[in-house]
Amino acid sequence: MRYAQKIRALLFYISLFMFLGGLPFILSFALGYKFNSRTFKFTKAGLIVLKTQPQGLRVYLDGKLLQQTTPATIDELLPGEYAVRLELENYYPWSARVTVEAGKVTRLDKIMLFAQRTHIRQLSRQQFSSFWADALNNTIYYFNEKEPSIYKSGLDGEQFEKIADLPQITPPAAKWVLSADREQLLYFNRQQIAVAYLAGLNAPQAAEDSFILNYPGRNIIDAFWHSDNYHIILISAKNIEVLEAEPGAVPLVLVTLNKRNTSGYYDIKTDMLYYIDSQRASDGNLYDNLYKIHLGSRLYPLHELMRPRPAQEEEEGQWQEREP
Repeated sequence: MRYAQKIRALLFYISLFMFLGGLPFILSFALGYKFNSRTFKFTKAGLIVLKTQPQGLRVYLDGKLLQQTTPATIDELLPGEYAVRLELENYYPWSARVTVEAGKVTRLDKIMLFAQRTHIRQLSRQQFSSFWADALNNTIYYFNEKEPSIYKSGLDGEQFEKIADLPQITPPAAKWVLSADREQLLYFNRQQIAVAYLAGLNAPQAAEDSFILNYPGRNIIDAFWHSDNYHIILISAKNIEVLEAEPGAVPLVLVTLNKRNTSGYYDIKTDMLYYIDSQRASDGNLYDNLYKIHLGSRLYPLHELMRPRPAQEEEEGQWQEREP
């Protein structure tokens, strides 16, 4: 009997010792701490929260595959840097080095995996040099400088068709710009501007109405359509000019630039042109500034400022301003 009592007492003290010895660990884990075997100290743990598109991605932490898939929460992580890799069949994997801080949550909630090249499809049926997508009108335009010609199709490549033959300029065009009504195409190089009408191949007058404007001695940097689909805004090396979209149009100089080879942006919704120019300050130095000019048809009588180009000037291919 006394022997059994001694055994029970021994077991009691052993259990009490184990409880008291393990109590710090129990409390530490309950409070979010974890024992660091490197420092032999309890350290506040951190979390990694993963949200992905699509879901169901396999999660690798420092090369070890975890049981859970995304969305996932990886907890009880000691502070430090971890290698996280996400994988899913037929998708490109995602990987990153992720830093975990003590007592903090590291959220990675904008992860997107992209599908491998299983969904690529050819949309065009002819050779082309460049394209322009008009999502608002469900149309893609294709330009072929070698013919030269223009094609169009829907956004999925349906109804692919040739819509116009284009007058050719040399060297090839630096930029292609469609008018807001999608009926005219403007393209240009440093010395020439071409305007083509996109009424379709069944409208023979469209090809005849297309034309090229020679711009010798000028360095055309950029060109934009005015919202009226009739005027063209030009930025050259020396000036900002406006001209009518018709053969023989005479350009009107709106601004003479101090800065050579400037850049600009045209907002067709407001007919506002933003551009950079230089201005001499009081210290005698030139400084670049941003300017804007309103070219709205209500505030600026563009039609009244234009005059037809004389026949002699057209033959010589020269641009001249005429006295009003």
